[in-house]
Amino acid sequence: MDKIWVIARKEWAEVFKNRFVLFTVAFLPLFLTALPLIILGVTGSADDMGNITDELPSNFAQLCGDLEGSECAQYFLVSQFLLLFMLMPLAIPVTIASYSIVGEKTTHTLEPVLATPITTVELLAGKALAAVLPAVVATWGGFLIFVLGVLILSAGPGVVDRILDPLWLLAIFVVGPLLSIASVSVAVMVSSRTNDPRVAEQLSMLVMIPLLGLFFGQVMGLIFINETLILWMALALVIIDAGLIAFATQLFQRETILTRWR
Repeated sequence: MDKIWVIARKEWAEVFKNRFVLFTVAFLPLFLTALPLIILGVTGSADDMGNITDELPSNFAQLCGDLEGSECAQYFLVSQFLLLFMLMPLAIPVTIASYSIVGEKTTHTLEPVLATPITTVELLAGKALAAVLPAVVATWGGFLIFVLGVLILSAGPGVVDRILDPLWLLAIFVVGPLLSIASVSVAVMVSSRTNDPRVAEQLSMLVMIPLLGLFFGQVMGLIFINETLILWMALALVIIDAGLIAFATQLFQRETILTRWR
C-alpha cells in the first residue's frame, strides 16, 4: 500500500497541473449538481405543480409512496437525474487515467518508473486510485450539495426522504465507485495502446454509452429505474470490474513500453 499511495500522490502532483483535467474534475460535478436544482427551483414555484401527478407514469407511483401532489411531481423531476449523478464517477476517471499513462509516454517520465522494482499491479493500482478517488469524492460531495439544495427548494421534507432511500444510496455509494473502477480499467487498456492523450480520452469515453443509453431510455419512458435494476447493475459491475482489471493488467506490458515508446 505504501508504494501504491506514493504512485497516487505522484499522479495527482502531475495530472492536476493540466488545466483541462482540473477543469473536468471541478466543472462536471458542479454542472450536474446545479442543473437539477435549477430545474427544481423553477418548477417548484409553479402553482399547477400538483396537477403533474396525473400525467406521471403509473409505475412511478410506487416510488412516490405517501408523497402526494407537488412533492411527488418534484421527486419525479429530480429522479430523472439519478443516472447523471452516476455519470460523474464514470466520466471523471477517464480524463485522469487517459492522461496518466499516455501523458507520461509523451513526456518520457513513465520509463524511469517502470525501471523501478515496483510491480505492474502496484503501478496500475496507484494510477487507478489516483483516478477513482477524486471522482468518488467529487460525486459524493455533489450529492451532498444536491440533498441540501433539495431540502431548501422542495415542497416538503418527503422529497429529501426519497432521495435518501436505498435506491439513491445504492446508486451513489456502491454503483458509483464500481463504475469508476470500470472506467479506469478501460482507460488503462486504451492508454496502454495509444500515444496521444486526446485519442485515448476520446476512445475511453465510449464507456459512457451504456449509461447514456439508460438515461435516454428513462427519459423516453422505456426504462424504469428502481432498486432491483440498480442492484443488478451493482452485481454485474462486480463481475465486469474483475474481468476488466485482469485484462488491463495483462494488456499493460511494461517491457514493450520500455523498448517501443521512444
